[in-house]
Amino acid sequence: MTSPSDTTVAFIGLGIMGGHMAANLVKAGYDVIGYNRSPGKVEALVEAGGRGASSVAEAVKGADVIITMVPDSPDVEDVAEGEGGIFANAKSGAVWVDCSTIRPDVSARLAEAGREAGIRVLDAPVSGGEAGAKEAKLSIMVGGEQADFDEVRPVLDAVGTTVVLVGPAGSGQTVKAANQLIVAGNYELVAEAIVFLRAYGVDTEAALKVLAGGLAGSTVLDRKGASMLAGQFAPGFRIDLHHKDMGIIIDSARAKGVTIPMGALAAQLINALRAQGDGGLDHSALLRGVERLSGQKVSGE
Repeated sequence: MTSPSDTTVAFIGLGIMGGHMAANLVKAGYDVIGYNRSPGKVEALVEAGGRGASSVAEAVKGADVIITMVPDSPDVEDVAEGEGGIFANAKSGAVWVDCSTIRPDVSARLAEAGREAGIRVLDAPVSGGEAGAKEAKLSIMVGGEQADFDEVRPVLDAVGTTVVLVGPAGSGQTVKAANQLIVAGNYELVAEAIVFLRAYGVDTEAALKVLAGGLAGSTVLDRKGASMLAGQFAPGFRIDLHHKDMGIIIDSARAKGVTIPMGALAAQLINALRAQGDGGLDHSALLRGVERLSGQKVSGE
């Protein structure tokens, strides 16, 4: 791939994650043209030095690399297919990198449809939350062809620090499902630990500090421990989206006959939190669910 200044990147989906990712590509010197259903997000990219588009078709026309970051499988399919989509409007040979988190089978199908349309496709979901997107420190798990991965690696390196090809089309989404399984369990156990510590009158801030330095340490503790203690749950990644991801995990595990009892429990706890009206909060709000079950004052209320 040529230098960043000679590479046009179309970025579709400028939300909590996508907006920061697109801005970091601008900082890295890429010519970035963005589209989002909410015009304000496009305006923010323009203010950061990018260009704006009024449609998917306009954004992808002439782009060398196309990146999508939208909520769910149907959204990705809508962006890719149809008269106004990527396949009908992108130039032949362009590389489409889907950073959304969707079903692995949908990614594999779209990769095949892309080949038929002359578009090379990589599924490349990310992990790291809003902070990782803002700091360009995302972990990116990629499925697709080695040659296509090698070509767009510099683009991905501009938004992430751990960028790994994990297998053929759909593999990135499978690894992301495993990631979300681990993250859900981690958040739930951190939440339970906080409630447990508080019940015994322990200095929870000091407790989390020492826990983070031992085998119990995790990125969840490092990035979210303080905000959980403070009852701050502004969404970096919403419960609603993690609920969607847990559905992908449950369905995918069932399809292969894999038993995930802890994952199934985490999925039910996340579902319960949505039913209680917390779907728009950050997934660290699992703390609120544990507090309710324990009959304690609910953080943030």
